[in-house]
Amino acid sequence: MGAGPHLPVPELEPAGPGWPAAPTAGAVADIPTPEAAPVTAATDPRPRSAHRARRQTAPSGWRWWIEWLAVVLVALVLAFGVRTYVAQMFFIPSGSMLPTLQIGDRIVVDKLSYRLHDIHRGDVVVFRRPPLEHADYSDLVKRVIGLPGDTIASVGGRVYIDGRPLSEPWLPDPEPLTSPSPVPQAFSLTHPYTVPAGEYFVMGDNRTNSEDSRYFGPIPASLVVGKMAFVVWPLDDTGWLVVLAAAAVVLIVAIVVVAFRRPAPDRTARATPLRGPPVPGTT
Repeated sequence: MGAGPHLPVPELEPAGPGWPAAPTAGAVADIPTPEAAPVTAATDPRPRSAHRARRQTAPSGWRWWIEWLAVVLVALVLAFGVRTYVAQMFFIPSGSMLPTLQIGDRIVVDKLSYRLHDIHRGDVVVFRRPPLEHADYSDLVKRVIGLPGDTIASVGGRVYIDGRPLSEPWLPDPEPLTSPSPVPQAFSLTHPYTVPAGEYFVMGDNRTNSEDSRYFGPIPASLVVGKMAFVVWPLDDTGWLVVLAAAAVVLIVAIVVVAFRRPAPDRTARATPLRGPPVPGTT
C-alpha cells in the first residue's frame, strides 16, 4: 500500500507577548533560568501584617517596665482615693469602748455614708481630737448618744433624753453607771444639757472609764471622720466576707491587666496566592 499524499501542516500562530519564539529545527531552546533573589520584607509574598504582628509580640524591655509602672501608679492613686474619701483603718489603743471594742482591735471606718445621710444615735464614730481633749491620740472613737437639740441628763446612773430613759442595748448587762464628770462646764451632765445645733454628744461604752463629751463637750460634725463599719482584726464573720471580696476584686483586676497586655490576633493576615504568567491551555 503506497504512501498517501502529504497533507500540509498548518502554521502555528505566533506566540503572544511574554512567550519565547518557537525553536527552529535542529536547535535547542535556550530557556534562561533567573537567579534566586534574597527574600526581604519588600519581596516576601506574606502579608505585611505578619511582619507587624511578629514585631508586636515581642515588646521591648522599656515598654514592659512602663506598663507595670502605670499599673502601680494607678493602684496607688486608687488606694489614696479610697483612704481619703471611702474607708480607712484605725487601731484601738484604749479600753474606753469595752466590751464593744477591745484594746488592739483594728476597725474599718466608712467615710462615705455620712455624705449620703445624717449621723444616727447609737453610731460608733471616729472623730478628730476636740480642743478640750488633752489625750495624745489624734483620733478618738466613741458612740453617739445625743443628737443636735436633744436635752441629755444623767439621773441615777442612767442616761435620759428629753426626760425619757434611753435604751442602750450595746451596753453590757448589768449596765454600768453613767455618772457626771467633775469638770465645771455645763456638759458635765451634773444638770440637764441641751446639745447645740450641728454638734453631737458622744460617750464610750465603758462608762466608768471613758473621757468623752462629759469631759470635753459635744463634738461638731466637722470633726467626724466616719462611721465604724466593722472590726477587721481579729476577723469575725463580716471581716472574712470582706477579705474574700477584696481578694476577688484583686484577682479580677489582675486578670483584666493580663488580658489587656496580651496582643490581639491579627485578623487581616490571610494567605494570598502568588500570581505569575498564565499557563498554556488554561483560562
